[in-house]
Amino acid sequence: MDMSNSTRMVILGKTGVGKSSLANTIFGEQLFKIGHSVNSETIKCQAVTKPVNERNITLIDTPGFFDTDRSEEELKAEILRSITEFAPGPHAFLIVLKVERFTEQEQAVITKIHQYFSEEVFQYATVLFTHGDQLPEGQTIEDFVHDNVPVRDLVTKCGGRCLVVDNKYWKNNQQEEYRNNQVQVKELFKTIDQMVKANKGRCYTNEMLQAVEERIMEEEQLIRQSSGNKSEGEIREEAKNNVFKWLWTKLAGIKASALWGALFGQVGMVRDIIAALTRTRGSAGMTEVTEEGAVGVALRGPKKAPDAFTK
Repeated sequence: MDMSNSTRMVILGKTGVGKSSLANTIFGEQLFKIGHSVNSETIKCQAVTKPVNERNITLIDTPGFFDTDRSEEELKAEILRSITEFAPGPHAFLIVLKVERFTEQEQAVITKIHQYFSEEVFQYATVLFTHGDQLPEGQTIEDFVHDNVPVRDLVTKCGGRCLVVDNKYWKNNQQEEYRNNQVQVKELFKTIDQMVKANKGRCYTNEMLQAVEERIMEEEQLIRQSSGNKSEGEIREEAKNNVFKWLWTKLAGIKASALWGALFGQVGMVRDIIAALTRTRGSAGMTEVTEEGAVGVALRGPKKAPDAFTK
């Protein structure tokens, strides 16, 4: 996959912080569905690509990975869907928080990030605050961060990268330049460009994401052989959906927390997931997958992917 003229960004945060609105603010148009209730409108990853400044920007809006009211099965399905969208890997993670007084819930999110992210992931991460109108007059986001030790530590791990937008009140030009989304989005792209340059143009990846991308490419080849008039985009989506269902069956016994750790680079968990991906569950225990087609074998397995996460 040619990544030379594209940037892939993953938006992470709990439900209600404004991830979908942030994606729309970055693109300058309503491309992502926004929820107006306490329940998340994003039940699975949504990826949108749009030309920005003579290059393609892909934004990947994720479900509420950090939500405490998700069932184990629901969270696992969301993480597996995200793995297929992330592959072969993003150039940047946007960790989205709200400008507000930090409660135990917000502190729990920060704790999870520190717990599951490898040190390498932080090299690709930027902290981005929404609800910038909550900043007291004259205060910058740096001032706000300085007064909260856990958040300050997170920003430090992310190389000091920290920005703020307001998806509701900063849409139009303001007299104060700082409180202007156009200015802040330009600053975001500048920050991401500097980070990508520091990372020598590499995207964040690991052995698991690479293995999943290889599986997606194999599926694409099979679909092309009998695709008729399907576009490359349609082929890619169908391949990702097939691989998601394959992953769901193959990793039926893996906990969501292990998938979390593998996705974000915890080495031991990556190895465990890779080992699981080379086996299928049979009556005599774990047996090797045959060459007849791993996706087909998995789809004939006993556990079906949840309908809510399939197309």
